[in-house]
Amino acid sequence: MTETTRFYQAFQPDHYQVYLDIDRGTKVISGKTTISGQASTAQIAIHQKDLAVTTVVADGAAVPFTLDQANDALRIELPQAGAVSLTITYTAPLTDTMMGIYPSYYELNGVKEQIIGTQFETNAARQAFPCVDEPEAKATFDLAIKYDERPGETTLSNMPELRVENGVHYFETTVKMSTYLVAFAFGELQSKLTTTKSGVQVGVFGTKAHAAKELDFALDIAKRSIEFYEDFYQTPYPLPHSWQLALPDFSAGAMENWGLVTYREAYLLIDPDNTALQMKQLVATVIAHELAHQWFGDLVTMKWWDDLWLNESFANMMEYVAIDAIEPDWHVWELFQKSDVPAALTRDATDGVQSVHVTVEDPAEIDSLFDGAIVYAKGARMLVMVRALLGDEALRAGLKNYFAAHQYGNATGADLWAALGAASGMDVGAIMQSWLEQPGYPVVSASVVAGQLTISQQQFFIGAGQESGRQWQIPLNSNYDAAPTIMTEKQVVLGDYATLRAATGQPFRLNVGNNSHFIVKYDQTLLADLLQQAPAMDPISQLQILQDLRLLAEGHQISYADLVPLLPKFANSAASLTNAALYRVVNNLKKFVEPDSAAEKNLQAFVDQLSAGQMARLGWTAQAGESIDDQMTRPFILDAAQYAKNPQAIAAAHEIFSANQADLGALPAETRPYILTNEVVHYGSTALFDRLLADYRHSADASYKSSLCFALTKTPDPDLIARLVTAFEDADTIKPQDLRAWYSNVLNNKAGQQAAWDWLRNEWSWLEKTVGGDMEFPTYITVTTGAFRTPERLAEFKAFFEPKINESGLMREIKMDTKVIEGRVALIADEQAAVNAAVADVVAK
Repeated sequence: MTETTRFYQAFQPDHYQVYLDIDRGTKVISGKTTISGQASTAQIAIHQKDLAVTTVVADGAAVPFTLDQANDALRIELPQAGAVSLTITYTAPLTDTMMGIYPSYYELNGVKEQIIGTQFETNAARQAFPCVDEPEAKATFDLAIKYDERPGETTLSNMPELRVENGVHYFETTVKMSTYLVAFAFGELQSKLTTTKSGVQVGVFGTKAHAAKELDFALDIAKRSIEFYEDFYQTPYPLPHSWQLALPDFSAGAMENWGLVTYREAYLLIDPDNTALQMKQLVATVIAHELAHQWFGDLVTMKWWDDLWLNESFANMMEYVAIDAIEPDWHVWELFQKSDVPAALTRDATDGVQSVHVTVEDPAEIDSLFDGAIVYAKGARMLVMVRALLGDEALRAGLKNYFAAHQYGNATGADLWAALGAASGMDVGAIMQSWLEQPGYPVVSASVVAGQLTISQQQFFIGAGQESGRQWQIPLNSNYDAAPTIMTEKQVVLGDYATLRAATGQPFRLNVGNNSHFIVKYDQTLLADLLQQAPAMDPISQLQILQDLRLLAEGHQISYADLVPLLPKFANSAASLTNAALYRVVNNLKKFVEPDSAAEKNLQAFVDQLSAGQMARLGWTAQAGESIDDQMTRPFILDAAQYAKNPQAIAAAHEIFSANQADLGALPAETRPYILTNEVVHYGSTALFDRLLADYRHSADASYKSSLCFALTKTPDPDLIARLVTAFEDADTIKPQDLRAWYSNVLNNKAGQQAAWDWLRNEWSWLEKTVGGDMEFPTYITVTTGAFRTPERLAEFKAFFEPKINESGLMREIKMDTKVIEGRVALIADEQAAVNAAVADVVAK
């Protein structure tokens, strides 16, 4: 299916009247949609998917129509071109695919209940009502919903409810918007409401399976985020309300439907009394991300899906800008540095990766654009880079003009660069062109050549890569004035190194602040100078040294063995950012050891040496008044101590578990995953397994459920692993939205890898049927790739996935992930002996 002609070219809708009668019992939707618009030809097409259309009436007269299922089209013959009002009656199924209109299931007092919600991005509005389902086809909507309503149920949509007549809920006419942002929901819900300083009503909604206090945190963050954005954008929030709704079944993390934002429960509802700070930061940034979209994405929308990055990259940056402003003590940009940045740098180093801006026509390929590490993380890095170049004053002025020029309409990346360029006097488009239109990023090599400090750029690859002479305009952010602001050449000579070093009094550095999307390879002279100063550096600089060395080792440009003796220099840092980078390197060393080998025992001893001091300092229990850095560091240390099989740590965790057996959910959320894991691994039994799995089934606390998944999947017992794998297809135990985490965890358990891999291969058709309709599906390939490191697994991966390479939306993922495993296998073959010798040497000292 190749949709080279967009339906909007032949028919431009301006208003929809959508009536839906939804019967939850029969799972049937009866619909009637009236669309007014302008037909530029007599033959037009409207999108539909799985709709049983009964009549099409144009201006009061029935007209011929055909259903073209292969192209999701309802093709209509009009008497003539011009203004027309179409009325289409149809029925459609209520499905369980988490796309279109679908039920979410939850348990309340032992009874299975459901609420109905929607997910229309990217192109599933056509499953709910006939429409021109393209982002450029903006229109206004009158929504009317009837359902088998019971007393006490709540009905929500993008706009406030006008009235209820004869069981039909009528909502105010929307502003002009794209079809994928239309949303509604109904069911038995609880809520908490507040109002912003400018009068916008803000609400948080969730099922009654949750304690009322779990709505408070999200309500506060949502209110303050909207107030921040109104000020930062200098543009009012465009709607009367902003509802945040937690859906028990939800494929993505959250969705920016205009005025009715939907979320996974885990990313909205939290226990304010027992949630780890890291989880609070995550929930806050998700909320701020979706609310950033209310302007950037909803008010102004990309013209076509090839500019999806415009929506997502911008919201990804703004979530950090907003939360940093409203919760400055959290230092939330550190979260960006240890999550988004390494994700982007790793993914973008694989040959064949997509560029941020990707041409796409086939709707079946659209979901494959949602590569989080590129469209979200790399794109956000691009915009962080732009923000650092422009400054906030010019950024805000440019955005204000951008919104004013394009509000209720569509825009392209060029429109944004033009607005920012006009506000800053800088040719932003020229700088960004090299970053958005070509994949990958450069490694900038810094060397002293014949006494001259010289820098050069070349594309960086992890694994095999085809050098094609790409160049970037690189904001260097150097601490030496001799370095240009933007590096446009392949090579630049900065001057006599000795003179520059003496004048500056500091080691030479590039990418200070780690805001630009490149890594640095210093020669031995420059690196030695830098490492001498490393212990006194700020945490971002320490992270950057470890990050760049790790990537250079992954890219075969230096040896991993050379990193091993450097790691103890950073082991006692109190900065969580440094510890995040340190333990990312440590975890990467695990691929070089075979399970239960002498090399693994040496690595465990090395990790024990690295973590022992911090383990003694921090312990298992948070202390009153301890720093945020301590709270964020503890999980790294507990995980390390467990890998090291530290006997004191094992005994201490068991003691805490034993003292809290009556209510395991009340264990501190920050340490609970590790306490439960310790018990499962070292003191496990069938009785414990049964209890934890039962808790998982019946708890509504997403944080506790996450801890249980983390722990249960670490069991070394093959019989219990077999039971877990059986539960993969039991939606009453593991919801399809949560299945990927369970699969990935079991796959990464050396005792469970074979069982999980066998399940994926045997049950692929079930998986495709269950979650194959959304953007999460290809990520099952990604997480499989992350676990594989041997030639045997590579051969099995290729044997299973290569026959699927032409299946919709899977080609890029399969090709790239094959390269990832090939690169890892080659790296291990070349480096294993040297790395294990280096570890053994450090342990012996």
